[in-house]
Amino acid sequence: MLSLFSPILRKTNKVKKHIPNALTSLNLFFGCLAIISSLEGDLKQAAWFIATAAILDFFDGFIARLLNAYSEIGKQLDSLADVVSFGVAPGMIFYSISHDYLAFGSNFPQFVPLVVFLSYTPFLVPIFSAIRLAKFNIDTRQSDSFIGVPTPANALFICSIPFVLESGPDFATNLFSSSYFLLLFPFISAYLLVAELPLFALKFKTFSFEPNKLRYLFLLGALLLILTFQYFGLGLSIVLYVLLSLLVHLKLIKL
Repeated sequence: MLSLFSPILRKTNKVKKHIPNALTSLNLFFGCLAIISSLEGDLKQAAWFIATAAILDFFDGFIARLLNAYSEIGKQLDSLADVVSFGVAPGMIFYSISHDYLAFGSNFPQFVPLVVFLSYTPFLVPIFSAIRLAKFNIDTRQSDSFIGVPTPANALFICSIPFVLESGPDFATNLFSSSYFLLLFPFISAYLLVAELPLFALKFKTFSFEPNKLRYLFLLGALLLILTFQYFGLGLSIVLYVLLSLLVHLKLIKL
């Protein structure tokens, strides 16, 4: 009797193996849409597309674990999609913001070479995102945690900027539109992506409280920040993620 159903079962197993890769491909698709929106000047829409890609990126791994549908091609496809969605796309957003807000005076022609160089530093984001993802694929230490800021976290921080520039709060708008921030952030971002900094992963193997205290603490803190500061709270949540990881690594807090 079972032999009658074996062809169906084999086909079902083949379909299951493709579900995570289909989600990863959708992640890549939304990353492409984000780039198009950035080129068209709609940075908020680009940010929403990146956020959608981040949700798909979370669920492709979750579904792969749920269905036991791991594959080497899926691992490589995931990194390639992430380079576009969380490297190139946020780099385009930051480039557009820098182009709009960095006022390099035309009265200083002697600094033209420096100006040209600085205008392209936002593309350190996709370059170092690619390096970070390449390192992740060959680094056996990053199975249950991360070394360096994950590319989706870095991308989501950048995604908060267009909303803050439009909606405030005023002190955050002033920060994100300042020349110091716009000039320094690409270098800081590039460093954090590849730094030897251990960060906890938001992967829940079980939902019980004890082994996930740090994750629940972060999620509670992130929720409070977003409720208090709206879009700026999203950026602050990424900062909180890095700070909590650093405090745990330095054993200044124990959980």
